[in-house]
Formats: sequence, C-alpha cells, structure tokens
Amino acid sequence: MSNTTLILIRHAEVEAAYQGVFGGTIDMNLSPRGEQQAATLANYLRTQKFDLIFSSPMKRVQQTLAPLLKQPRSTPIVLPKLHEVDFGDWTGLNFPDVKARFGYDAHQWLELLAAGTIPNGENLDSYRDRINGCLQTILKQSAGKTVGVFCHGGVIRMLMSLLLNLPFAEMDRFEIEYTSITIVVLKPERARLQLSNFTPWRDLPS
Repeated sequence: MSNTTLILIRHAEVEAAYQGVFGGTIDMNLSPRGEQQAATLANYLRTQKFDLIFSSPMKRVQQTLAPLLKQPRSTPIVLPKLHEVDFGDWTGLNFPDVKARFGYDAHQWLELLAAGTIPNGENLDSYRDRINGCLQTILKQSAGKTVGVFCHGGVIRMLMSLLLNLPFAEMDRFEIEYTSITIVVLKPERARLQLSNFTPWRDLPS
C-alpha cells in the first residue's frame, strides 16, 4: 500500500483588528502582511505536486490559497465543515478580555474546550466529529496521493489529534503559526509527523 501524504497549511496573517483575538467563526480578511505571506507560500509550493487540494470555505483561507491557484492546479474541493472552531462567548475577545471576564488564561483554550467550559463554545465531541467527517471525506479520495489541506490552526490541531491518536488538549504543544506547513504521512503501519510548523515567509533565507 502506498503512503498518503497530507500537507496541512494554516491561513496567513489576518487583518489587524482580529490579531490576538479568538476569531473562530468570524469571516475576516488577510492583512497586507498576510497577503505577502500567501504570495511567499505560493512561490515556495510552485514545484509541489498536489493530487488534490481541500480547503475551508472561510475568506482568510481562500485568500491564502488564491496566489497558488494562479499556477496550473486542480480545482480545490471546498469542505463547508472544515471551518475554524466556534469559541462561543469568547469570539472576538482578546486574551486579557478572556482573563478579565471569565478568569481563564487564554493559553488554556484547548484544555477548556476539551472540558466544555467555554461558554456557548463548540462542544469538543461535536467539533471532533465535524472535523473527523471532513478527514474521512479527504481520506476516501486520497489513498496513495499527496493532498493539500488549507484550513485553520485549531483545525490542524484537531486533524493531528485524530491522525496521531493523541489527546486534543495536548495539541497546544505544537505551534501552528500563520501560513505554516505541517506534513503528516500515513504509512501502512501508522501515521508519522514528517514536518511541523514550517513557515516559508520566516524560515527561508531572504
């Protein structure tokens, strides 16, 4: 059986008003710097062969993907349920706001989401089921192929949790920066993390 390679790509930097906040389901645009990051990403991926590309429907993901699609590529498959997690009452708040209003440190969000203690936030089980449904759709079409998945930081963490069979609350150990590339290779015996949080806009020599 051939290996299946999943190249997981987070969207670029978002507009200034939503940096450092729990954006979640807010359908925001990229910042000017984010547009530059997306262009750098497209240049880096110009020789990368994708058999298929899947994407979130949200604007920040579509705008990140747009420069790559100026090159000859297969039409991306948009998965409506591949959107970012719903942060409920935290949506639009920055880290100090969350601390002041709810008494939690924002870096605990994965743990709190797992515990179901984010008010009106997406339930962890439904979030896992939603993203797992997307993953199964991807895998059914991707056996032995190299696949790009353009999405969100929280989504990448859930995909890694599912693929690597690790607790979601532990995924805060992995940094997932703007426009970062994470690669998981599905081998017959197990899934293996091949690359984590590679950011072409920062990690390549200028």
